[in-house]
Amino acid sequence: ISGYSLVIQARDSGTPPLSSSVTVNVDISDVNDNSPVFTPANYTAVIQENKPVGTSILQLVVTDKDSFHNGPPFTFTILTGNEEEEFTLDPHGILRSAVIFKHMVATEYVLCVQAKDSGKPQQVSHTYIQVRVIEESIHKPTAIPLEIFIVTMEDDFPGGVIGKIHATDQDVYDVLTYTLKSEQKSLFKVNSHDGKIIALGGLDNGKYVLNVSVSDGRFQVPIDVVVHVEQLLQEMLQNTVTIRFENVSPEDFVGLHMHGFRRTLRNAVLSQKQDSLHIISIQPVAGSNQLDMLFAVQMHNGGFYKPAYLIQKLTNARRHLENVIRISAILEKNCSGLACQEQHCEQSLSIDSHSLMTYSTARISFVCPRFYRNVRCMC
Repeated sequence: ISGYSLVIQARDSGTPPLSSSVTVNVDISDVNDNSPVFTPANYTAVIQENKPVGTSILQLVVTDKDSFHNGPPFTFTILTGNEEEEFTLDPHGILRSAVIFKHMVATEYVLCVQAKDSGKPQQVSHTYIQVRVIEESIHKPTAIPLEIFIVTMEDDFPGGVIGKIHATDQDVYDVLTYTLKSEQKSLFKVNSHDGKIIALGGLDNGKYVLNVSVSDGRFQVPIDVVVHVEQLLQEMLQNTVTIRFENVSPEDFVGLHMHGFRRTLRNAVLSQKQDSLHIISIQPVAGSNQLDMLFAVQMHNGGFYKPAYLIQKLTNARRHLENVIRISAILEKNCSGLACQEQHCEQSLSIDSHSLMTYSTARISFVCPRFYRNVRCMC
């Protein structure tokens, strides 16, 4: 406890008694009675041979229970094990290489490191670091090609994470880094550490081929990443049909079923080859294990098929569609629970293009806007 605030009252013995109070603040000053603490108590690390001078090997983590003026900043010193000055330790506790290591020369180093706090008198702690030198990378990284589909309202894409590159390496200690060539950085970014792909706002309709690569420090491998951006038209929302699936998650649908179902659905509902199938959104049904897929079909002349026509086509082809995935219902309207009696149930659909849902798998990522249904009874 760093301090107390007391309210003290003095009251006399008169009639009536009179009193007055005063606040007394008691500050507890810290004594530097705690040594720095390493977490963990001792360290093990590896470095591959032939890594350049200055390669980061390890980050020391040190805490101190004393107040801030008796704790950090800490002073780090390598006491033993660095007689040939193969290592450096910076003020932030990062251990780096000072030479190019060779596995044939030495396979292991043991360093004793001291951390000293900023108090008076100073307190110190020690830790041991075992550094193993391993052979350099002999396997190239492998990466899975990624295809990303983005659906958004016209010129209203807010940007965000749209997918993640999945890469592996048979060399156990390899650290993979991801890069994107500079000519595409104005539209996309790739997190160099985890391979997440970020799109900036305002993407135009079309196809983008990203020049991405993954490196283990020795080998660099290109990755096929293709981004398809489709901008929705307002007229699409007035001609949508919903297919509701049973017992499937959005990620499983995207990764396992979407390509096959899209192909079967095209064969079922397209009257002419020039017609276009547009999957607008997929969204879990709240409180269930069902999944809604919203789609519309555009004619080659620019117009859209009416929902009643599409539902008739779907009903006739339902058996073929269910060869791909189990269908719970085919919906034009979703007015279940409304007792409209003799009245007509009217549904309106709204899209929230700033609330994007990203369903990402190793090979396919699908980014779509959240949609809402509003239903009411009409005369």
